Amino acid sequence: MNRRITRLVTCFVLASLCPSALGQVSRVRVGFCAKTISSGAAPFAIATRMGWFKEDGIEVTVVPLAGSSDCVKSVTTKEIPFALAALEPKAVARLQGIKTRTFYTAYQGNIYQLAVPEDSSIQEIRDLRGKTIGVISLGGGVLFAKALIAMAGMDPEKDVKFAVVGEGAQTAAMVRTKQVDALSQFDAQYALVENAGIKLRMLNAKELDRFPGNGFFALEETLGTHKKDAIALARGYAKGTIFAINNPEAAVRILYEVFPQVKPTGKDEATAVRDDIKVLQARIPNWKLEKGGVKRWGENSEANYAEYLDFLLKWGVIKEKVAAQDLITNELIDDINRFDSNQVVADAKAYRFH
Repeated sequence: MNRRITRLVTCFVLASLCPSALGQVSRVRVGFCAKTISSGAAPFAIATRMGWFKEDGIEVTVVPLAGSSDCVKSVTTKEIPFALAALEPKAVARLQGIKTRTFYTAYQGNIYQLAVPEDSSIQEIRDLRGKTIGVISLGGGVLFAKALIAMAGMDPEKDVKFAVVGEGAQTAAMVRTKQVDALSQFDAQYALVENAGIKLRMLNAKELDRFPGNGFFALEETLGTHKKDAIALARGYAKGTIFAINNPEAAVRILYEVFPQVKPTGKDEATAVRDDIKVLQARIPNWKLEKGGVKRWGENSEANYAEYLDFLLKWGVIKEKVAAQDLITNELIDDINRFDSNQVVADAKAYRFH
């Protein structure tokens, strides 16, 4: 009897271990803070395809939103219970009295960077004075860029301009036609821009590498009333992350199966898979635990969050001090990590897409 059948038999005997066995499935909507789903959403697809969400009693719908600011708004208005958002707008919301908690850090390293075309004369951040920076939306990319601009001795409100340039191929077209001089976007988007034919060069901001990126968050009251859903969502995502790290090609092919709209048009399948593996590989370093110096999947490093919040305060992105412990919680991390990671690695390496 294989492992999954054994587990299902156990579910019928001990229904509390697997609510889905008795049809008790909770439908969970989660915000994905980009307008279009990309390879970065592979953990959701994998957890869906492998049945991990269902085993834990949830059915997940991924809701694409314009950016982290939109995700924060949607969570605070209770349009959606959870979202995978960046820190900056969460900190701003906290200062407005909105109590949310990040309960799982998905990207242990900072995913945002400033980039310029490979042949640009711009060599350092200070060279951006008088230039136009392209962002996906007027959200996280703007806040991050403003901090770096201020750090370089400029006034982010006066010395640079920001332009919304969309995603992927749209961004590439704006760069190609020189409507923007630089970009403030994130790792997976930069891979999509390069896939569209624009070679990029990152501007040095290595000191920000350990700042935490996006994480699952919710209103404090939601974590009280929907704790099991939060744990199930994060556990499935953690398993999907491990799988994607260990078998990127299978991750991309599963992504196409679960989210068929992601599969590029105008490319043969081999080229599409190869290009999306590049996007996935751009994200993988920031998924890894060692990037944040943590030991458990989703663990929120209070030290890293505190350092990032101090950085945001120093450079004017937030106007008052916010304590890291007011924005994060590790209370669910033990439960989230109650799975056999070695088995997930083995499943990934053995997976054959038919």
